[in-house]
Amino acid sequence: MSEIIPTTRSADSCDAVVIGGGFYGAMLAVALSGASRRVALIEKEPGLLKRASFANQARVHNGYHYPRSILTSMRSRVNYARFRDDFAEAIDETFTTVYAVAKRLSKVNAQQYLRFCRRIGAQITPAPKPIAALFDPTTIEAAFVATECAFDARKLASLIEARIERENVEVHLGTIARRVETTVNGLRVFCEKDGSQFELSAGRVFNCTYSAANRLLDASGFPLLSLKHELTEIALVDVPDEFRDLGITVMDGPFFSVMPFPAAGVHSMTHVRYTPHATWLDHPGVAARPPVFSLDDPPRSTFPYMVRDIARYVPGFARSRYRESLWEVKTVLPQSEHDDSRPILLHRSPGAAGMWTLLGAKIDGAYDVLDNLLEQPGLAVGAE
Repeated sequence: MSEIIPTTRSADSCDAVVIGGGFYGAMLAVALSGASRRVALIEKEPGLLKRASFANQARVHNGYHYPRSILTSMRSRVNYARFRDDFAEAIDETFTTVYAVAKRLSKVNAQQYLRFCRRIGAQITPAPKPIAALFDPTTIEAAFVATECAFDARKLASLIEARIERENVEVHLGTIARRVETTVNGLRVFCEKDGSQFELSAGRVFNCTYSAANRLLDASGFPLLSLKHELTEIALVDVPDEFRDLGITVMDGPFFSVMPFPAAGVHSMTHVRYTPHATWLDHPGVAARPPVFSLDDPPRSTFPYMVRDIARYVPGFARSRYRESLWEVKTVLPQSEHDDSRPILLHRSPGAAGMWTLLGAKIDGAYDVLDNLLEQPGLAVGAE
C-alpha cells in the first residue's frame, strides 16, 4: 500500500475524506471509492488497523454473546457469514468455542440460554465430557459448544491494505485531522503531518475516529454526542495445554472470556469486572475530561485479579502465564449499559449536511454501517 504525500496546494479537492484508518474507516473508504471518485483516508498511526481494530478479543460474533439483545444477536448472525466469507484468509477456525452459564450472578440460566440460541438459529450442543470436566460444577451450571471463529488482525490489515490499493484510495498515514470547517462548497479538513500542515476539501467528511469522535467534533465546533468510554486491558497469556484449542466464555454477568488471539499466537483474557480500569461519559455540550493516562504508560495490570476469579469457574486457568497487555479506549453508546446491546451510530452534524460520525463496537458491525450509510441520498456508490 503506497502512502500519499500531501500536495502544496492550499486545499486539495476530494469527493470524500474519511478520518480514521481502523476497520470501519478503511471499509468505508473502499466502498466510497467507486465510480472514479477521489477518496482520501487519514490515519494518525503509521499503519491501518493499529488501534481498536487490533486491541480487542478478535472474536467474530455469531450471536451467542448477547442473550439480552435479540436485535444485536440477529445482526451478528447475518454479519458473521459476510465477514467470514469476505476475509477467509484472516479467519481462525482451528479451535472449539465454548459458552458456559454460571450458577450464580448470571442474568440467564442454562435453559434460558438454550432457548435464546434456538430463537436466533445459532447452533449449540452440550459440551462433551472432556470439555465439561474442565469447569467447576459448583460454580458452572452447564457448558455448550458453539460455532464461532476469531480473526488474525495482522492478516486482516494486509487484506484491507490490498483492497485500498486496488481501489486507489489516497492514504495519509501519520496524519492528524485537527478540525473540520464548513465552507460555501462543502467542508475543509485541516491536517498535520510531521509538523507540516495541509488541507483537504470535500463535499462529505466521515468521522470514523471511534474513541476520539467527540474530540474532533469539539475541535470543529460541532455538537457532541453522548458516549461512554472505558480504558480497557486485554491480557495476553499462555494457557495450559488442555486449553490451547479452546475459546471459553462464561455468561452472562460479571464473568470472563479466554480465547485465541491469532495475531500473537496466544490467548486473550478479559473480565467484565477487571478489564475496565476507568470510565467516563461525554454528554451533548460537555466533553468529559478523561482520567490522566497514557496508552504507552498504562496502569498496573489487573491480570492477577482476573486469573484468580476465572479459576473459580475453570480451575485449570490458574496455571496461565502472563505475557503482556493490550490497552485501548473502548467506546459505546450509553444505552448499551441496560441490555448489553451494540447498536451502531450514524450521526449527521446539524448545520453541516456532509459531516457524518460513525461508531460501532463490533468489527463485523461495519457491514451494518455501510448498508445503512450508503442508502442515504447522494451517498450510494456511483452517485454524483
